[in-house]
Amino acid sequence: MAAVPHPNARATSDTYIGFGVPLILPAWIIIGFFLVVPVAMMLMYSFLTKEFRGGVIWEFSIAAYDQFFFDRGLFGDSPPTIEWTYISIFWRSIWQAGVATFFCLIIGFPTAWFIATRTGRNSTIWLFLITIPYWVNLLIRTISMKFLIRDNGPINEFLISSGLITEPFHIINTNLAVQLGLFYSYLPFMVLPIYAAVERYNFALSEAAADLYASRTVTLTKIILPAVKPGIVAGCILVFVPSLGAFLAPDLLGGGKDLHDRFTD
Repeated sequence: MAAVPHPNARATSDTYIGFGVPLILPAWIIIGFFLVVPVAMMLMYSFLTKEFRGGVIWEFSIAAYDQFFFDRGLFGDSPPTIEWTYISIFWRSIWQAGVATFFCLIIGFPTAWFIATRTGRNSTIWLFLITIPYWVNLLIRTISMKFLIRDNGPINEFLISSGLITEPFHIINTNLAVQLGLFYSYLPFMVLPIYAAVERYNFALSEAAADLYASRTVTLTKIILPAVKPGIVAGCILVFVPSLGAFLAPDLLGGGKDLHDRFTD
């Protein structure tokens, strides 16, 4: 016989109705204090006058932005010309972050789908395998990757010994090396949000689509992707933003030679 719910019982989702703001207030305070305030301070300081001995003078100035976009010579009295060096580095950072986000999405989505569709303890084991490399410091992991992809590293030695190549495949100090570093560093940031979204997905929708003779492509694009879109958006943001400001991968794996050659050739 089916159990009769108590007349005063409420659904779990209704338990905290009316307490939304107090519950989320600590998160707002932390985000505001550690994210919004520092960014606002940097924005404010960018419009202040630079002091000769360091620091700023509390006078409005756009000199920092003028220096970013224009070159006025060593003493600042020459006719302005566009400063392509800074602009190129800026757009190159956006491009690198965008490419890293794209490849993390291409690899991360099927990985998250695979993990979320495992049963029992299998999904926990796969999540553990995804996250365990990130118990090691990012600097150590980046240096380890540099050791792997260098000209005389294990990867090139294996390819040469197997006869696939006759001379080392140059990867280090290239855009490819930077992409590998960014991909390896931030892939879990893509996998975990998508995994959480797929785990909440109602697979009966896919079954209903199949019953209505929808192809796999239609099911993916019209049903699955819209349903897990919040996880995809969150993953893309979590990968793109830190990739845009990444320092270790471009510095240790990309080096400075490529940019120097680009402006001296």
